[in-house]
Amino acid sequence: MAAQIIDGKAVSAKVKEEVRQEIEREGLEVGLAVVIVGDDPASRVYVNNKKKACEVCGIKSFEYALPAETTEEELLALVDTLNADKNVNGILVQLPLPKHLNEEKVIERISPMKDVDAFHAANVGKIMIGNYAFLPCTPAGCMELIHSAGIDVSGKECVVIGRSNIVGKPMAMLLLHENGTVTVCHSRTKDLKEVCRRADILVAAVGRAGFVTADMVKDGAVVIDVGINRNAEGKLCGDVCFDEVAEKASYITPVPGGVGPMTIAMLMKNTVMAKRIQSE
Repeated sequence: MAAQIIDGKAVSAKVKEEVRQEIEREGLEVGLAVVIVGDDPASRVYVNNKKKACEVCGIKSFEYALPAETTEEELLALVDTLNADKNVNGILVQLPLPKHLNEEKVIERISPMKDVDAFHAANVGKIMIGNYAFLPCTPAGCMELIHSAGIDVSGKECVVIGRSNIVGKPMAMLLLHENGTVTVCHSRTKDLKEVCRRADILVAAVGRAGFVTADMVKDGAVVIDVGINRNAEGKLCGDVCFDEVAEKASYITPVPGGVGPMTIAMLMKNTVMAKRIQSE
């Protein structure tokens, strides 16, 4: 039995179309500022994809490309300017930043009402208590994919591999908010294979190519692959050995074309949400 593939491209197109219609229907003026420091090629690809998504949705995008040697003072001053700019509803500083800049300091400087990545401590706290306006884009995209396949999380055994602040931890919270029973695994987890094999819903977010093999997956599990890696041949791949796991799972997300496109679609959704909060 081969798994059904959850098509992130199709689901993200639907989300972006809903955002576009909402903006058009209500005549909203929505603006997103994206700040990129230095010339990391992967970051450049992400930023270009965000610009394209803004065009599709009818969101104005403002790009600030700063040289790698930008000082922390200069970057924080730009964030202050964008916080005060009425035309900017969302602010996104593309990570990772060059080594000499303090990411935490920069994120904390963004107004929580414009923090469309939901990385600010105030927004993280709201996710914890379940009273949030924004969700981090990748976990929110994973939930959207799970819902799109008609999967009910309630009462399911959910396992998240990875405990990052950007994916693992918020992912666990979102599954918990929908009444999943959640285990978070990481490099120190004992009997990782056994724990993963219990999962009805398995979310892999470790950043290691082919980390999840078929013997770690229960028959009929839902497998969400958050990883974006390159294998030995330089091809894009996820954290999951797709071909072998697809034989056992009931649903699986591919890489590319799974969670990736969803992250940007949810960013668009968050930016419109930010506009609404600021208009209240």
